[in-house]
Amino acid sequence: MRQMSSGRERRFSKQKADLASVLRKSWYHLRLSVRHPARVPTWDAIILTAASPEQAELYEWQLKRAKRMGRIANSTVTLAVPDPDGQRIGSGAATLNAIYALARHYEKLGHDLGQEVTVTRSCSFGSSLPDDSSRSSNGNALLPVVNLVAKKHILMLHAGGDSKRVPWANPMGKVFLPLPYLAADDPDGPVPLLFDHILAIASCARQSFGNEGGIFIMTGDVLPCFDASSMVLPEDTSCIITVPITLDIASNHGVIVASKAQILGENYTVSLVDNLLQKPSIEELVSSGAILDDGRTLLDTGIIAVRGKAWLDLVTLACSCQPMILELLKNKKEMSLYEDLVAAWVPAKHDWLCLRPLGKDLISKLGKQRMSTYCAYDLLFLHFGTSSEVLEHLSGAGSGIVGRRHLCSIPATTVSDIAASAVILSSKIAPGVSIGEDSLIYDSSISDGMQIGSQSIVVGVNVPEDNDTTVENLFWFMLPDRHCLWEVPLVGCTKRVLVYCGIHDNPKNSLSRDGTFCGKPWEKVLCDLGIQESDLWRFNGRQEKCLWNAKVYPVLDYFEMLNLAKWLMGLSDQKTKDLLHLWKSSDRVSLEELHRSIDFPKMCIGLSNHQGDLAAGIAKACVNYGMLGRNLSQLCEEILQKELIGVEICKDLLALCPKLHEQNPKILPKSRAYQVEVDLHRACRDETRACELEHKVWAAVADETASAVRYGFREHLLMSSDGKTVIACQNDNNNDCVDRSFHPRKVKVELPVRVDFVGGWSDTPPWSLERAGSVLNMAINLEGSLPIGTIIETRKENGVLITDDAGNKVYIGDVTFIATPFDVNDPFRLVKSALLVTGIVSGSFLETMGLHIRTWANVPRGSGLGTSSILAAAVVKALLQITDGDQSNENVARLVLVLEQLMGTGGGWQDQIGGLYPGIKFTASFPGIPLRLQVTPLLPSFQLVSELQRRLLVVFTGQVRLAHQVLQKVVKRYLRRDNLLVSSIKRLAELAKLGREALMNCDLDELGEIMLEAWRLHQELDPYCSNQFVDKLFSFVDPFCCGYKLVGAGGGGFALLLAKDADSATELRHKLEHNSDLDVKVYNWNISLER
Repeated sequence: MRQMSSGRERRFSKQKADLASVLRKSWYHLRLSVRHPARVPTWDAIILTAASPEQAELYEWQLKRAKRMGRIANSTVTLAVPDPDGQRIGSGAATLNAIYALARHYEKLGHDLGQEVTVTRSCSFGSSLPDDSSRSSNGNALLPVVNLVAKKHILMLHAGGDSKRVPWANPMGKVFLPLPYLAADDPDGPVPLLFDHILAIASCARQSFGNEGGIFIMTGDVLPCFDASSMVLPEDTSCIITVPITLDIASNHGVIVASKAQILGENYTVSLVDNLLQKPSIEELVSSGAILDDGRTLLDTGIIAVRGKAWLDLVTLACSCQPMILELLKNKKEMSLYEDLVAAWVPAKHDWLCLRPLGKDLISKLGKQRMSTYCAYDLLFLHFGTSSEVLEHLSGAGSGIVGRRHLCSIPATTVSDIAASAVILSSKIAPGVSIGEDSLIYDSSISDGMQIGSQSIVVGVNVPEDNDTTVENLFWFMLPDRHCLWEVPLVGCTKRVLVYCGIHDNPKNSLSRDGTFCGKPWEKVLCDLGIQESDLWRFNGRQEKCLWNAKVYPVLDYFEMLNLAKWLMGLSDQKTKDLLHLWKSSDRVSLEELHRSIDFPKMCIGLSNHQGDLAAGIAKACVNYGMLGRNLSQLCEEILQKELIGVEICKDLLALCPKLHEQNPKILPKSRAYQVEVDLHRACRDETRACELEHKVWAAVADETASAVRYGFREHLLMSSDGKTVIACQNDNNNDCVDRSFHPRKVKVELPVRVDFVGGWSDTPPWSLERAGSVLNMAINLEGSLPIGTIIETRKENGVLITDDAGNKVYIGDVTFIATPFDVNDPFRLVKSALLVTGIVSGSFLETMGLHIRTWANVPRGSGLGTSSILAAAVVKALLQITDGDQSNENVARLVLVLEQLMGTGGGWQDQIGGLYPGIKFTASFPGIPLRLQVTPLLPSFQLVSELQRRLLVVFTGQVRLAHQVLQKVVKRYLRRDNLLVSSIKRLAELAKLGREALMNCDLDELGEIMLEAWRLHQELDPYCSNQFVDKLFSFVDPFCCGYKLVGAGGGGFALLLAKDADSATELRHKLEHNSDLDVKVYNWNISLER
């Protein structure tokens, strides 16, 4: 696939990555790495740079939130590192300072620097400079910590800017602005932030480093959407990620000049960096050879990966960087990452770098290695540099994946006017409010009488109700189109300051350079309002007068601030003279002063309380009025962030639970009601009671399953004297008119195993009792025979004798003593359950004779081939046959579903369907009473059968798995209404339909793609459905296959490997049979057709 090229003759597609698919794949990878880091490695440390110690505190709070919400693994070290003493040192020096802070962190917490150090709490370093200059100059003293850090995998985000172009994001930090892409996938989860999506993309980049340490540096205002898992990073170098852009855009950004010698991939190139350009003109681009054959040039995305020797050099420099930083502070200079530090790796920039602060030191310490560039031609570069760009990303090409209503309280459409395209996140909207098109409302409470225009942004605004307002003088406030409004708590001030400006205002533009306020030139604002320049800017000298340093915003009572806001925006009907006097006489602050005076702890507490209140309101409404369709467990996590009263709120919710059990179980399943009660007890810190109730959850699932499948039988539940449940199913032929004299009879039933292509989990109760399911599977013989079977014969002696192929034997003299629950270690609980569900235990059949039941299963234990269910089907079918019962496949399948609930293993209907019905079939289930199954046999052509036989390998991994362990986790998540799980199972059922079409079209390549997606979804449901051995196996077979997956619930057992063609299948089989490291067994198989 890769080749060296001396020129640029190859043209790449200009089509960008699909935003939705890239993000979904990245989020899948992130969740998997957090839930199972042993399988999917995650970052050892995540570092955020901050502008000040106060901002670092906010970032620490956000990092803790990310860990709590499952965005960051508990084993990952998280640090927020401010510039020393809050003085700007530049992004390059901040990079060195952050690595230094991490090294000190490991050094302080790790007793032996030769050992791995695991840290799970956040710390902040770098706010002051320790006096360790003598230590820094001693290379031997640094060596242990350098070697430790050099082995780590570090993600660093530069987030220490002041967000002048996105001023409303200044308090929270631009990296933490709301970005509700894919929010609808998890409607009860927290509002997705830009930071969360960056973490998702970065999680894929982690695997590009392999086991070799390194650092991945990103910026906090860019979301680079591309498949980072396929990134190729050269060894021992730094590597900057680039993407082709047009020349007009390049003139405002950094540009990379790449060497003509390249490594070409399918959709990327890797080459050395010849030069670096900053905001180049067309002439500079041409003279530097920066223009590609297609007329574009390479944009510096701000993403840098460093590994190998280059990473070791960088860590060594960082661990001794404090004298350099002291010199920068002393001389009030800055060191840029993207101009100074990276220039050390580009020889063409060395002469220029020698003239820069500390440039010679950088060349001396880093200049031995070169910089490369990885050009991702399909990378979608989403920049969040301005407020208008934020709105564009919500209403433009990515609008289809934007969650426009998330964790919010919104009034009815008859008492409010809220545009459908408005994005309302974590907010409470009162009746009488108007919100225009494409506006963003976040973390706010909007009271009646407010009108918010189109393309406006409102963040953190909490308008109190005006109780003093009369009907004749109702409060009214309008935020015009294309404006921003936000609130900021100040240190040492009980009031919150109301702040506002126009969407397109650039706070950095001075009066003399087209500076504006609320969309109007400053000259017009001053003239219209009668304000003097000296009122806004009270300084002399060279500093330019601009919105950033203008003392515009008064600190007053809330409604006075609102009135002055209307006046400053030119909307007030009141006399200018009165408002001008109020404004002039008030204490006022500028955006610059706000940036230095934000009360971050108060802001964090306010955010937690606001989101907790919203979650509490949603949860209460769900319990009082709804069908419990929300994820109460997830909502309670937000409620509990209200430290003082969170538990009390959960107790109030728990007190409402008795009402749930009074509802009709046909409307609200008992299993769901009990699960809600369990979750609320856990939220109330009552783990003992929660554990006591859990058995009721599983009992309810079993009862609901039995109710759904027993329709049409004269069947009832009985309670034995010791309180144990038994089930009696009476067949129509099992009555007093039957001849009870002994007649010797012998029945033999043999069945194939099943392999499932896609659709599993949608067949499993309680899902299949409440929602439709679809499964595509196939019955197969192994090694030329039917591997599962039973022989049942009558005998004169009363009682039942049971034997199996493992040599186990038991005699049950009185079958009426058979009752649930069974011991999990009872090897005969399957046969005992079959005797229950067929009604033999409670019937009269055994009054004059006995039975000998023999069973076998010639497949490895824990195979995933549906062995247990298919063996149960064989036994049930044979019992019904010997008692002249209804042995139809449909009846047997439904009875096995009940049987598995009695056994306590759970399970769905697809296994028994797979074994009872021959060949390939597509099965759909329809919820209700009775549960309806529709089995559609597919009629494969000779060509399809032949192609499948040649390309499909059925391989035993040697890994023993227990389906019920995986099943219980998945069922519990469903009962909690885990939205990610629900959407995953829906997709699996949809894929079954697509797989059916692919098979019938004889398109096995498409079927392979479907199998791969199904396997990803199975891991989304439970990351422990795979393990490191299976990952190793699938990595080995990947070059040969178009699709692969474990069969059944996963966790081990058999794997299906669909090769790209017959030759690949032959080669792969040979390699697997002779690979001692994998030690797997490839089985001969054939489709089990009509018997």
